[in-house]
Amino acid sequence: MGFGGISIWQLLIVLVIVLLLFGTKRLRNLGGDLGGALKGFKKAMKDEDKEEEKEPERLEHEETDKPESKESVRDKEKQSRDK
Repeated sequence: MGFGGISIWQLLIVLVIVLLLFGTKRLRNLGGDLGGALKGFKKAMKDEDKEEEKEPERLEHEETDKPESKESVRDKEKQSRDK
């Protein structure tokens, strides 16, 4: 018995069928693409770790006008209704 009730002979038959359907060249390309994707993923994870270690850059704060208080907004609304 092999994996979950599948014998080695059944696995070999499936492997032969896959080879006949796709061919060795396509499977080789698929393996290369998968390896490249894993390599890129690992590199991205390492780059992300390096970015987390850096100190965050300081952001420049610009002064803006203070928001109006509720009373001043109400006064303006009353004035516009009275007109």
